[in-house]
Amino acid sequence: MPTTTFTNLPAAKRSRVTAALLTEFSAHSLADAQVARIVKTAGIARGAFYKYFADLTDAYQFLFHTALADIHAGFGPVNAGQFQAQRYYDAVAAFVEHVTNSQQYYQLIQRHYAENESLVPPLPVSVDLSAVDWAAMTLSHAAIKEVMQQPTAQAVILQRLQQALNLLASQEE
Repeated sequence: MPTTTFTNLPAAKRSRVTAALLTEFSAHSLADAQVARIVKTAGIARGAFYKYFADLTDAYQFLFHTALADIHAGFGPVNAGQFQAQRYYDAVAAFVEHVTNSQQYYQLIQRHYAENESLVPPLPVSVDLSAVDWAAMTLSHAAIKEVMQQPTAQAVILQRLQQALNLLASQEE
């Protein structure tokens, strides 16, 4: 994650660096990304990049987490002890719609699943989730990944997700 030097930058400069990261990681895989292109686009010195991030992987993880936080905004937390299949489905459908309609993040998320996912550590999952919430979350993320890899099958994938979530709900009753 970024250093305090980065988090303490003026908002305009922090935004410029973040935009440069988005440009680079949307156009190039993590393996093919270059600090030289990022610093040129951001208008910063190469040394400054390394004052902000440990390496390209660190910068990528920051950007990916930033994108996910932005995309997830408004979904709210899962209510512990109250499994709601429709809420999971609605969140996945909204996420997919937001990403699909987002010129800002579509290529980044698509490239993540196609090329970068195996290059970064997985995001942590709360151990406090019930088994059914964990299963629903796992299914939801698998459906999102599948939609990003097969956009033309979106309707079928979302329908299958809804059926699976309803099966989970029936097991809870």
